[in-house]
Amino acid sequence: METMTRAAIAVKRAYEAPSPADGRRILVERLWPRGLSKERLALDLWSKDVVPSSELRRWFSHEVAKGPEFRRRYREELGRHPAGVAHLRKLARDGPVTRPGAPR
Repeated sequence: METMTRAAIAVKRAYEAPSPADGRRILVERLWPRGLSKERLALDLWSKDVVPSSELRRWFSHEVAKGPEFRRRYREELGRHPAGVAHLRKLARDGPVTRPGAPR
């Protein structure tokens, strides 16, 4: 029987300086963070195929009460991208991963 372990993915602001402890840096955003060069962001991967759809993001609109339904809908969307999800899981199992984000 295969045992599934959860891999930790650290999150930090995209505008913070990269550090060796970040491990692989993977951007999971549809849009590039404003004002950051490729060199400054120091990414290993830009994974646009596993981000929430524009429709889902607009519906959610950062309303905390919609969180559980957002998670359900997002998981449903992720089910349409199994290769992208599997790749991210493998990277996270192989070593440290940091997801730089640029929240508004």
